[in-house]
Amino acid sequence: MKKQPRAWVMILLVAVFWGLFFSSVRLTADKLSCDYPSREASESGLLREIRIGIFAHDVDHLWSKMHLEEGIDFNAEILFSRPCIRALSGILFPNLGITINDSGNTSKCYAGFLWEWTTRWGIFLDLGLGVAIHNGELNTPVPGRKLLGCRVLFRIPFELGYRISSRFRISLMFSHVSNGYTTEYNQGLDVLGVRLGYCF
Repeated sequence: MKKQPRAWVMILLVAVFWGLFFSSVRLTADKLSCDYPSREASESGLLREIRIGIFAHDVDHLWSKMHLEEGIDFNAEILFSRPCIRALSGILFPNLGITINDSGNTSKCYAGFLWEWTTRWGIFLDLGLGVAIHNGELNTPVPGRKLLGCRVLFRIPFELGYRISSRFRISLMFSHVSNGYTTEYNQGLDVLGVRLGYCF
C-alpha cells in the first residue's frame, strides 16, 4: 500500500504557529528590542518590511538536484515585527508570502518564520522555516512538471542582503520546497533570485 500524504501534519503545524502569532501580538511589550536600529519604539507597528522579487524557477544543480519546470517567478512577501524573539545574536519573526510562475507551472503561498542576523555595516542574513501550499502536480506524471507528492510542503529559505538606505534593502534569495520524504514522490523545487525590501 502506498504511503498516504501527511499534509494534515503540516497544516496543523502552521495553524498552531499562526494561532500563537495572533494570540501573542499584544503580548510583545519590548518593541524597540526587535526593531531595526534606525527606528524609534513609538514608530513600531505590526508590519516590519515588504519584499518583492523575481526568481529563476526550478533551478538545476541545487538542493532538488534536477530541473523540469520552466518560467520566471514573481514574489511578494510580508515580514511582521511582532511577535519577535531575540536568539543567537539575531531576531526571530513571522513571514507570509506568495510566488507566482509566469508559465503556468507551480505557484505557491507560504507562511513561517525567519531568523535574521544583521551587521553594523548593513549586511544581513535570513534563515527560515515554514510551510507552502502549491498548485503543482502531486503524483501523476505530466511532461515538464515536478511531482511534489502532497499539497502542503516544507519551505526553507536562505537570504543574504544589504541595507542601501534607511528604508530600502536589496538581497539574493534561495528557497527550497519539498515534503521531506513523507510521500512516495518528493522531487522538490528550488528558486533563486533577487528581492527589494521596503522597511516600515
